[in-house]
Amino acid sequence: MRSLVLKLTLAFLVVGLAGAVLVAAFVGDLTRREFDRFVVDRYHYEVLSEVADYYANNGSWDGLQRVLRPRRGPGGQGTGGNTLPPISIQDNDGLVVFSNLPGYEVGTVGAGAAGDGNLLPVEVDGQVVGTIRFAERAGLGNARETPEANFLARIDRAILWSAAAAAVLALVLGAILAGTISRPVRELTDATKALASGELGHQVPVRTKDEIGELAQSFNQMSADLARSNQLRRQMTADIAHDLRTPLSVILGYSEALADDKLPGTPETYEAMHRQAQHLNRLIEDLRTLSLADAGQISLVRRPIEPRGLLEHTALAYLPAAEAQGITFEVEEVDAPLIVVDPDRILQVLGNLVSNALRHTPAGGYVVLSATTEAGQVRLRVRDSGPGIPEEDLPHIFERFYRGDKVRQSDGASGLGLAIARSLVEAHGGRITAENVTGGALFSVVLPLGDQR
Repeated sequence: MRSLVLKLTLAFLVVGLAGAVLVAAFVGDLTRREFDRFVVDRYHYEVLSEVADYYANNGSWDGLQRVLRPRRGPGGQGTGGNTLPPISIQDNDGLVVFSNLPGYEVGTVGAGAAGDGNLLPVEVDGQVVGTIRFAERAGLGNARETPEANFLARIDRAILWSAAAAAVLALVLGAILAGTISRPVRELTDATKALASGELGHQVPVRTKDEIGELAQSFNQMSADLARSNQLRRQMTADIAHDLRTPLSVILGYSEALADDKLPGTPETYEAMHRQAQHLNRLIEDLRTLSLADAGQISLVRRPIEPRGLLEHTALAYLPAAEAQGITFEVEEVDAPLIVVDPDRILQVLGNLVSNALRHTPAGGYVVLSATTEAGQVRLRVRDSGPGIPEEDLPHIFERFYRGDKVRQSDGASGLGLAIARSLVEAHGGRITAENVTGGALFSVVLPLGDQR
């Protein structure tokens, strides 16, 4: 039995049948017992009422034998209409005043007391004037062809038909519910096979909001993430090849020209080759840093340091470049406690952010560094007056090799700076964010206070 639909249908059917059979048995037995009790109690009430009325009208038990009429009792006694069900009536002294019950003779003293089972008191105006002993308190027993027995037979048939209808309904509903459950599971199975065959990004319809619906949503998210990761991997491979090929082509071109005496060995030539070699070295170092971050093997040499010192050191390093571009560079007043970080790594993060800010800030603009303390954390900020970050690019700027304009730049940027910054900040247990503010963009590096070693 490999079909989930069949398994679920049979499970619903078994549960429905079991429930219907148990309910039918319970209701049938309860109906029979309660109806038997009702018939017996009604019979006792009729006899007690007739006897009590006789005593109330006559003031004694004399002549009782002449007025007690035959009747049908529980179980069909007296069915012929000429017999009286076996009873014995005693006065308050225990003397039997009427009896057709074997063992109890009129004029003798009866046995037992009121409340001992089938012995019931006869009351007139609130006073006990005698007792009646019934032969038994049994119900219909095995009586046949009586109205009571026919009524119970009809009840039994109704219960059986109800149980059969419940079983059929359980089967129909079980098949419908099984199909409802198995359909999205089957779709997920087919989608998983499609994903395994390389169809990344395959989506399944989300039909419900229950656990299966959540599973479908999770699958769709996973599939979309895999497709995007695969796209980024391909893009990264192409970008790495491009960034490696460009400086290598320049170096090879110069070296071949020098070897063939087509180009004189001037200081400018060697300087150009050196710059390309430096760019190639930076790219390789960036890739190495990212690989260490992915493996969780970035080594951090932590020590306490003032945030202001980090900002001022960064400002001094990039002040000449800012002045050359006509950009104002300043560090706002900082009042933040010591943080325990690896200064070289945090300076690398700040350098990447400042370099990115200078690249996008026009002449006459400004770049401002600041630091604040917020709820046990220090927030380092780099704000510029550039054009800001396009909203469609904002969620992706920390991805590797991501460039919003999709155009390769010739300024030496590898496209890995922000990705490296995020990896280094996360290695410190912090986070890095980017947002657009009035007049430019704002990058924030949030680092925890205290010793994180």
